[in-house]
Amino acid sequence: MEKLKAFLKRKNIVISAKRYGIDALGAMAQGLFCSLLIGTIINTIGTQFHIPFLTQVVATLGSGDHTISYTVGGLASAMSGPAMAVAIGYALQAPPLVLFSLATVGFASNTLGGAGGPLAVLFIAIIAAELGKAVSKETKVDILVTPLVTIFAGVALAAWWAPAIGKAAAQVGALIRWATELQPFWMGIIVSVVIGIALTLPISSAAICAALTLTGLAGGAAVAGCCANMVGFAVLSFKENGWGGLVSQGIGTSMLQMPNIVKNPRIWLPAILTSAITGPMATCLFHLQMNDPAGGVASGMGTCGLVGQIGVYAGWVNDVATGVKAAITPMDWVGMALICFILPAVLCWLFGQLFRKMGWIGEGDLTLPQ
Repeated sequence: MEKLKAFLKRKNIVISAKRYGIDALGAMAQGLFCSLLIGTIINTIGTQFHIPFLTQVVATLGSGDHTISYTVGGLASAMSGPAMAVAIGYALQAPPLVLFSLATVGFASNTLGGAGGPLAVLFIAIIAAELGKAVSKETKVDILVTPLVTIFAGVALAAWWAPAIGKAAAQVGALIRWATELQPFWMGIIVSVVIGIALTLPISSAAICAALTLTGLAGGAAVAGCCANMVGFAVLSFKENGWGGLVSQGIGTSMLQMPNIVKNPRIWLPAILTSAITGPMATCLFHLQMNDPAGGVASGMGTCGLVGQIGVYAGWVNDVATGVKAAITPMDWVGMALICFILPAVLCWLFGQLFRKMGWIGEGDLTLPQ
Protein backbone atom coordinates (compact mmCIF):
# COMPACT_ATOMS: atom_id res chain seq x y z
CA MET A 1 0.00 0.00 0.00
CA GLU A 2 2.84 2.40 0.84
CA LYS A 3 4.46 1.71 -2.53
CA LEU A 4 1.17 2.48 -4.27
CA LYS A 5 0.78 5.74 -2.35
CA ALA A 6 4.32 6.71 -3.22
CA PHE A 7 3.71 5.90 -6.91
CA LEU A 8 0.49 7.95 -7.03
CA LYS A 9 2.23 10.87 -5.34
CA ARG A 10 5.12 10.71 -7.79
CA LYS A 11 2.66 10.66 -10.68
CA ASN A 12 0.58 13.51 -9.22
CA ILE A 13 -2.53 11.31 -9.17
CA VAL A 14 -4.68 12.73 -6.40
CA ILE A 15 -7.87 10.74 -5.86
CA SER A 16 -10.12 13.23 -4.13
CA ALA A 17 -13.51 14.90 -4.37
CA LYS A 18 -11.85 18.27 -4.86
CA ARG A 19 -9.63 17.14 -7.73
CA TYR A 20 -12.43 15.40 -9.62
CA GLY A 21 -15.62 17.10 -8.40
CA ILE A 22 -14.37 20.68 -8.31
CA ASP A 23 -11.21 21.09 -10.37
CA ALA A 24 -12.08 18.72 -13.22
CA LEU A 25 -15.78 19.64 -13.29
CA GLY A 26 -15.02 23.34 -13.32
CA ALA A 27 -12.47 22.93 -16.09
CA MET A 28 -14.95 20.89 -18.12
CA ALA A 29 -17.42 23.77 -17.93
CA GLN A 30 -14.74 26.14 -19.23
CA GLY A 31 -14.00 23.81 -22.12
CA LEU A 32 -17.69 23.60 -22.90
CA PHE A 33 -17.99 27.37 -22.71
CA CYS A 34 -15.05 27.91 -25.09
CA SER A 35 -16.52 25.58 -27.70
CA LEU A 36 -20.24 24.80 -27.71
CA LEU A 37 -21.48 27.94 -25.98
CA ILE A 38 -19.18 30.34 -27.80
CA GLY A 39 -20.19 28.66 -31.07
CA THR A 40 -23.84 29.25 -30.25
CA ILE A 41 -23.18 32.90 -29.42
CA ILE A 42 -21.24 33.39 -32.66
CA ASN A 43 -24.07 31.85 -34.69
CA THR A 44 -26.68 33.99 -32.92
CA ILE A 45 -24.71 37.20 -33.48
CA GLY A 46 -24.10 36.34 -37.10
CA THR A 47 -27.76 35.56 -37.74
CA GLN A 48 -29.23 38.53 -35.88
CA PHE A 49 -26.81 41.13 -37.21
CA HIS A 50 -26.53 39.59 -40.68
CA ILE A 51 -22.75 39.25 -40.63
CA PRO A 52 -21.81 37.22 -43.73
CA PHE A 53 -18.54 35.86 -42.36
CA LEU A 54 -20.35 34.37 -39.35
CA THR A 55 -23.22 32.86 -41.32
CA GLN A 56 -21.52 31.50 -44.42
CA VAL A 57 -20.17 27.96 -44.68
CA VAL A 58 -16.42 27.91 -44.09
CA ALA A 59 -15.85 24.14 -44.11
CA THR A 60 -17.56 21.09 -45.58
CA LEU A 61 -16.85 17.51 -44.64
CA GLY A 62 -17.86 14.39 -46.54
CA SER A 63 -19.01 13.97 -50.10
CA GLY A 64 -22.15 13.39 -52.11
CA ASP A 65 -25.29 13.11 -50.00
CA HIS A 66 -23.27 12.71 -46.81
CA THR A 67 -21.82 16.17 -46.35
CA ILE A 68 -21.79 18.30 -43.22
CA SER A 69 -21.33 22.04 -43.55
CA TYR A 70 -19.92 24.25 -40.80
CA THR A 71 -19.99 27.95 -40.06
CA VAL A 72 -17.39 29.50 -37.74
CA GLY A 73 -19.73 28.92 -34.81
CA GLY A 74 -20.49 25.42 -36.02
CA LEU A 75 -16.80 24.53 -36.01
CA ALA A 76 -16.46 25.82 -32.45
CA SER A 77 -19.47 23.81 -31.31
CA ALA A 78 -18.25 20.65 -33.02
CA MET A 79 -15.08 20.76 -30.91
CA SER A 80 -16.91 20.61 -27.58
CA GLY A 81 -15.84 17.03 -26.79
CA PRO A 82 -12.10 17.59 -27.36
CA ALA A 83 -12.25 20.97 -25.61
CA MET A 84 -13.85 19.48 -22.49
CA ALA A 85 -11.44 16.55 -22.31
CA VAL A 86 -8.34 18.71 -22.77
CA ALA A 87 -9.64 21.13 -20.15
CA ILE A 88 -10.12 18.24 -17.72
CA GLY A 89 -6.61 17.01 -18.43
CA TYR A 90 -5.25 20.49 -17.78
CA ALA A 91 -7.05 20.59 -14.41
CA LEU A 92 -5.55 17.21 -13.54
CA GLN A 93 -2.11 18.59 -14.43
CA ALA A 94 -1.58 15.98 -17.14
CA PRO A 95 1.77 16.03 -18.99
CA PRO A 96 1.75 17.18 -22.64
CA LEU A 97 1.46 13.77 -24.35
CA VAL A 98 -1.51 12.84 -22.16
CA LEU A 99 -3.12 16.26 -22.55
CA PHE A 100 -2.97 16.22 -26.35
CA SER A 101 -4.16 12.61 -26.55
CA LEU A 102 -7.29 13.51 -24.60
CA ALA A 103 -8.66 15.36 -27.64
CA THR A 104 -9.48 12.00 -29.23
CA VAL A 105 -10.92 10.68 -25.97
CA GLY A 106 -13.18 13.69 -25.63
CA PHE A 107 -14.43 13.44 -29.20
CA ALA A 108 -15.27 9.75 -28.81
CA SER A 109 -16.93 10.15 -25.40
CA ASN A 110 -19.02 13.17 -26.39
CA THR A 111 -20.13 11.64 -29.68
CA LEU A 112 -21.07 8.26 -28.21
CA GLY A 113 -22.64 9.85 -25.13
CA GLY A 114 -25.29 11.63 -27.18
CA ALA A 115 -27.35 14.17 -25.21
CA GLY A 116 -25.46 13.24 -22.04
CA GLY A 117 -22.09 13.56 -23.73
CA PRO A 118 -20.60 16.08 -21.27
CA LEU A 119 -21.12 13.73 -18.33
CA ALA A 120 -19.56 10.86 -20.28
CA VAL A 121 -16.58 13.06 -21.12
CA LEU A 122 -16.13 13.96 -17.46
CA PHE A 123 -15.91 10.35 -16.23
CA ILE A 124 -13.98 8.88 -19.12
CA ALA A 125 -11.50 11.73 -19.58
CA ILE A 126 -10.61 11.59 -15.87
CA ILE A 127 -9.85 7.86 -16.04
CA ALA A 128 -7.96 8.11 -19.34
CA ALA A 129 -5.93 11.05 -18.07
CA GLU A 130 -4.95 9.30 -14.85
CA LEU A 131 -3.98 6.12 -16.72
CA GLY A 132 -1.93 8.18 -19.14
CA LYS A 133 -0.21 9.96 -16.25
CA ALA A 134 0.53 6.59 -14.65
CA VAL A 135 2.56 5.36 -17.64
CA SER A 136 4.01 8.71 -18.64
CA LYS A 137 7.82 8.66 -18.85
CA GLU A 138 7.97 5.12 -17.50
CA THR A 139 9.46 3.70 -20.73
CA LYS A 140 12.11 4.68 -23.25
CA VAL A 141 9.43 4.91 -25.93
CA ASP A 142 7.20 7.29 -23.99
CA ILE A 143 6.21 9.14 -27.14
CA LEU A 144 4.43 5.96 -28.28
CA VAL A 145 3.31 4.35 -25.04
CA THR A 146 1.67 7.35 -23.35
CA PRO A 147 -0.58 8.38 -26.27
CA LEU A 148 -1.44 4.74 -27.02
CA VAL A 149 -2.50 4.02 -23.44
CA THR A 150 -4.44 7.28 -23.07
CA ILE A 151 -6.27 7.00 -26.38
CA PHE A 152 -6.89 3.25 -26.28
CA ALA A 153 -8.19 3.33 -22.70
CA GLY A 154 -10.33 6.39 -23.38
CA VAL A 155 -11.87 5.19 -26.64
CA ALA A 156 -12.46 1.69 -25.23
CA LEU A 157 -14.25 3.15 -22.20
CA ALA A 158 -16.18 5.51 -24.47
CA ALA A 159 -17.43 2.58 -26.54
CA TRP A 160 -18.27 0.64 -23.38
CA TRP A 161 -19.64 3.29 -21.02
CA ALA A 162 -20.49 6.47 -22.91
CA PRO A 163 -23.86 5.35 -24.39
CA ALA A 164 -25.08 4.18 -20.97
CA ILE A 165 -23.80 7.28 -19.14
CA GLY A 166 -25.28 9.55 -21.78
CA LYS A 167 -28.61 7.75 -21.69
CA ALA A 168 -28.77 7.91 -17.89
CA ALA A 169 -27.93 11.62 -17.85
CA ALA A 170 -30.49 12.30 -20.57
CA GLN A 171 -33.16 10.40 -18.64
CA VAL A 172 -32.46 12.29 -15.43
CA GLY A 173 -32.59 15.57 -17.35
CA ALA A 174 -35.81 14.51 -19.06
CA LEU A 175 -37.30 13.59 -15.68
CA ILE A 176 -36.45 17.02 -14.27
CA ARG A 177 -37.88 18.76 -17.32
CA TRP A 178 -41.02 16.61 -17.19
CA ALA A 179 -41.48 17.24 -13.48
CA THR A 180 -41.04 20.98 -14.04
CA GLU A 181 -43.70 20.96 -16.76
CA LEU A 182 -46.01 18.95 -14.49
CA GLN A 183 -45.35 20.90 -11.28
CA PRO A 184 -43.86 24.24 -12.38
CA PHE A 185 -44.34 25.89 -8.99
CA TRP A 186 -42.64 23.34 -6.74
CA MET A 187 -40.03 22.29 -9.27
CA GLY A 188 -39.40 25.94 -10.05
CA ILE A 189 -38.44 26.41 -6.41
CA ILE A 190 -36.34 23.23 -6.21
CA VAL A 191 -34.40 23.73 -9.44
CA SER A 192 -33.82 27.43 -8.83
CA VAL A 193 -32.58 26.95 -5.27
CA VAL A 194 -30.40 23.90 -6.02
CA ILE A 195 -28.72 25.31 -9.15
CA GLY A 196 -28.31 28.71 -7.48
CA ILE A 197 -26.53 27.05 -4.58
CA ALA A 198 -24.37 25.03 -7.01
CA LEU A 199 -23.39 28.25 -8.77
CA THR A 200 -22.05 29.80 -5.56
CA LEU A 201 -20.37 26.63 -4.33
CA PRO A 202 -16.92 25.84 -5.77
CA ILE A 203 -18.44 23.42 -8.28
CA SER A 204 -19.72 24.06 -11.78
CA SER A 205 -23.44 24.72 -12.12
CA ALA A 206 -22.92 25.15 -15.88
CA ALA A 207 -21.40 21.69 -16.17
CA ILE A 208 -24.26 20.20 -14.15
CA CYS A 209 -26.88 21.87 -16.35
CA ALA A 210 -25.04 20.80 -19.50
CA ALA A 211 -24.62 17.22 -18.31
CA LEU A 212 -28.35 16.96 -17.57
CA THR A 213 -29.38 19.02 -20.62
CA LEU A 214 -31.35 21.30 -18.33
CA THR A 215 -33.46 23.21 -20.85
CA GLY A 216 -37.07 24.35 -21.20
CA LEU A 217 -38.82 25.58 -18.06
CA ALA A 218 -36.29 23.78 -15.89
CA GLY A 219 -33.55 25.75 -17.63
CA GLY A 220 -35.47 28.97 -16.99
CA ALA A 221 -35.71 28.13 -13.28
CA ALA A 222 -31.98 27.38 -13.23
CA VAL A 223 -31.21 30.77 -14.75
CA ALA A 224 -33.42 32.42 -12.12
CA GLY A 225 -31.55 30.71 -9.29
CA CYS A 226 -28.15 31.66 -10.67
CA CYS A 227 -29.17 35.30 -11.16
CA ALA A 228 -30.64 35.42 -7.66
CA ASN A 229 -27.23 34.52 -6.25
CA MET A 230 -25.06 36.64 -8.53
CA VAL A 231 -27.11 39.82 -8.73
CA GLY A 232 -28.39 39.25 -5.20
CA PHE A 233 -24.96 39.08 -3.58
CA ALA A 234 -23.71 41.95 -5.75
CA VAL A 235 -26.45 44.29 -4.49
CA LEU A 236 -26.55 42.87 -0.96
CA SER A 237 -22.85 43.54 -0.44
CA PHE A 238 -22.69 46.89 -2.26
CA LYS A 239 -22.30 48.70 1.08
CA GLU A 240 -19.15 46.71 1.81
CA ASN A 241 -17.67 46.23 -1.67
CA GLY A 242 -18.86 49.15 -3.78
CA TRP A 243 -18.88 49.17 -7.57
CA GLY A 244 -15.97 46.78 -7.88
CA GLY A 245 -17.84 44.16 -5.89
CA LEU A 246 -21.01 44.83 -7.84
CA VAL A 247 -19.30 44.07 -11.14
CA SER A 248 -17.12 41.18 -9.93
CA GLN A 249 -20.10 39.36 -8.43
CA GLY A 250 -22.90 40.57 -10.71
CA ILE A 251 -21.27 39.60 -14.01
CA GLY A 252 -18.42 37.55 -12.56
CA THR A 253 -19.33 35.00 -9.90
CA SER A 254 -20.99 34.86 -6.50
CA MET A 255 -18.43 32.19 -5.60
CA LEU A 256 -16.31 35.07 -4.30
CA GLN A 257 -18.55 35.07 -1.23
CA MET A 258 -17.72 31.46 -0.26
CA PRO A 259 -15.08 32.38 2.35
CA ASN A 260 -17.65 34.67 3.99
CA ILE A 261 -20.37 32.03 3.78
CA VAL A 262 -18.12 29.56 5.57
CA LYS A 263 -17.68 32.09 8.39
CA ASN A 264 -21.37 33.04 8.56
CA PRO A 265 -23.72 30.78 6.51
CA ARG A 266 -26.67 33.07 7.26
CA ILE A 267 -25.45 35.65 4.74
CA TRP A 268 -26.55 33.15 2.06
CA LEU A 269 -30.20 33.20 3.15
CA PRO A 270 -31.23 36.37 1.24
CA ALA A 271 -30.02 34.91 -2.07
CA ILE A 272 -31.53 31.49 -1.38
CA LEU A 273 -34.91 32.96 -0.39
CA THR A 274 -34.81 35.19 -3.46
CA SER A 275 -34.18 32.18 -5.73
CA ALA A 276 -37.13 30.38 -4.09
CA ILE A 277 -39.33 33.28 -5.18
CA THR A 278 -37.97 34.05 -8.65
CA GLY A 279 -37.80 30.35 -9.64
CA PRO A 280 -41.55 29.69 -9.61
CA MET A 281 -42.19 33.16 -11.01
CA ALA A 282 -40.01 32.24 -13.98
CA THR A 283 -41.84 28.94 -14.55
CA CYS A 284 -45.43 29.89 -13.69
CA LEU A 285 -45.77 33.60 -14.45
CA PHE A 286 -43.35 34.42 -17.24
CA HIS A 287 -42.82 30.90 -18.63
CA LEU A 288 -39.15 31.70 -19.03
CA GLN A 289 -37.43 28.92 -20.93
CA MET A 290 -33.84 28.13 -21.80
CA ASN A 291 -33.85 26.56 -25.24
CA ASP A 292 -30.40 27.53 -26.42
CA PRO A 293 -28.89 25.13 -28.97
CA ALA A 294 -25.91 24.68 -26.62
CA GLY A 295 -27.92 22.14 -24.66
CA GLY A 296 -28.39 23.90 -21.35
CA VAL A 297 -24.88 25.05 -20.45
CA ALA A 298 -26.10 28.67 -20.32
CA SER A 299 -28.74 27.64 -17.76
CA GLY A 300 -26.04 27.40 -15.13
CA MET A 301 -24.20 30.61 -16.04
CA GLY A 302 -26.62 33.22 -14.70
CA THR A 303 -25.40 36.75 -15.40
CA CYS A 304 -21.76 35.66 -15.78
CA GLY A 305 -20.75 37.65 -18.84
CA LEU A 306 -24.53 37.84 -19.50
CA VAL A 307 -24.21 34.32 -20.91
CA GLY A 308 -27.50 33.18 -19.34
CA GLN A 309 -29.39 36.02 -20.98
CA ILE A 310 -27.67 35.46 -24.31
CA GLY A 311 -28.66 31.79 -24.01
CA VAL A 312 -32.31 32.69 -23.37
CA TYR A 313 -32.27 35.02 -26.37
CA ALA A 314 -30.57 32.39 -28.55
CA GLY A 315 -33.35 30.00 -27.51
CA TRP A 316 -35.99 32.51 -28.56
CA VAL A 317 -34.31 32.92 -31.93
CA ASN A 318 -34.07 29.17 -32.36
CA ASP A 319 -37.73 28.68 -31.40
CA VAL A 320 -38.85 31.35 -33.87
CA ALA A 321 -36.73 29.79 -36.62
CA THR A 322 -38.20 26.33 -36.01
CA GLY A 323 -41.78 27.59 -35.71
CA VAL A 324 -42.16 26.70 -32.03
CA LYS A 325 -42.53 30.37 -31.15
CA ALA A 326 -44.32 32.96 -33.28
CA ALA A 327 -42.20 35.93 -32.28
CA ILE A 328 -40.20 37.48 -29.48
CA THR A 329 -42.68 39.56 -27.50
CA PRO A 330 -42.29 42.56 -25.15
CA MET A 331 -43.44 40.28 -22.30
CA ASP A 332 -40.47 38.03 -23.01
CA TRP A 333 -38.11 40.95 -22.46
CA VAL A 334 -40.01 42.11 -19.36
CA GLY A 335 -39.84 38.60 -17.90
CA MET A 336 -36.11 38.32 -18.54
CA ALA A 337 -35.41 41.74 -17.03
CA LEU A 338 -37.45 41.04 -13.91
CA ILE A 339 -36.24 37.50 -13.28
CA CYS A 340 -32.59 38.08 -14.12
CA PHE A 341 -31.92 41.58 -12.81
CA ILE A 342 -34.65 43.59 -11.11
CA LEU A 343 -36.23 41.08 -8.72
CA PRO A 344 -32.94 39.54 -7.57
CA ALA A 345 -31.61 43.00 -6.76
CA VAL A 346 -34.73 44.23 -4.95
CA LEU A 347 -35.68 41.04 -3.09
CA CYS A 348 -32.17 40.15 -1.95
CA TRP A 349 -31.60 43.70 -0.72
CA LEU A 350 -34.89 43.65 1.24
CA PHE A 351 -34.09 40.27 2.81
CA GLY A 352 -30.63 41.57 3.60
CA GLN A 353 -32.02 44.63 5.39
CA LEU A 354 -34.25 42.36 7.48
CA PHE A 355 -31.39 40.06 8.45
CA ARG A 356 -29.12 42.99 9.24
CA LYS A 357 -31.73 44.33 11.67
CA MET A 358 -32.08 40.86 13.19
CA GLY A 359 -28.34 40.73 13.70
CA TRP A 360 -27.86 37.72 11.41
CA ILE A 361 -25.68 39.75 9.04
CA GLY A 362 -23.07 41.86 10.78
CA GLU A 363 -20.73 44.63 9.78
CA GLY A 364 -18.10 43.31 7.40
CA ASP A 365 -19.71 39.89 6.96
CA LEU A 366 -20.02 40.46 3.20
CA THR A 367 -16.67 42.13 2.59
CA LEU A 368 -14.85 40.30 -0.20
CA PRO A 369 -11.38 38.92 0.62
CA GLN A 370 -8.60 41.03 -0.82
